[in-house]
Amino acid sequence: MAGEDRAEQPEAADRPQTPAVPAGKAGKTQLRVGRLVKAHGLKGALKLELYTDDPEGRFVPGATFTLQVPESSPWHGKPLTVREFRWMNSHPVAFFEGVDDRTAAEALVRAILWIDEDPQSTPAEDDAWFDHQLVGLDVVRDGDVVGRVVRVDHLPAQDLLIVKPATGDADEVLVPFVKAIVPEVDVPGGRVVVTPPPGLFEELPADDDAAPETADEGDDTP
Repeated sequence: MAGEDRAEQPEAADRPQTPAVPAGKAGKTQLRVGRLVKAHGLKGALKLELYTDDPEGRFVPGATFTLQVPESSPWHGKPLTVREFRWMNSHPVAFFEGVDDRTAAEALVRAILWIDEDPQSTPAEDDAWFDHQLVGLDVVRDGDVVGRVVRVDHLPAQDLLIVKPATGDADEVLVPFVKAIVPEVDVPGGRVVVTPPPGLFEELPADDDAAPETADEGDDTP
């Protein structure tokens, strides 16, 4: 799901290396709900970065996730099931089946958690959308259509709307899916409204640092 987490982009070192994005089951849409960021304690707990407004509902005991991890990871292709979810010093922490010590927990750091969601269902969270709801929407700036959403790219802590400009021959534009730049998503109306910074959809004019030539004040040349 896009639009759930709108934090700033992390440094490249914090991203999973060569991640394998899990494929949803037939007829299902993949919904990203969290990322495992740090081992906590000695009993296999992991701190979570949440991409959902309903963590208690998503991380109930028995909830099972598909993992986005490198293909070299021993967890590649395996599900992860919640054993317990709790808050510790205001931080969300989860215990999972088969993760019983710190060593096992550290092997899951940076993994992204996904669940299958019926594409015909409506997201439970406010201000959240499935990818298929966003793809194809017109991108509107100052009342004019400037492009169309062709896909949504999910980064560990921020989503990007990939926009094909209306001019047709321009390169795709990567629009950070944050409130400051995408203040309105109108799925029934078939559009997203953007307020991009200068230069995102067009090249800025080059600065002309050359001062115009003027005659020196003491020049007596007629």
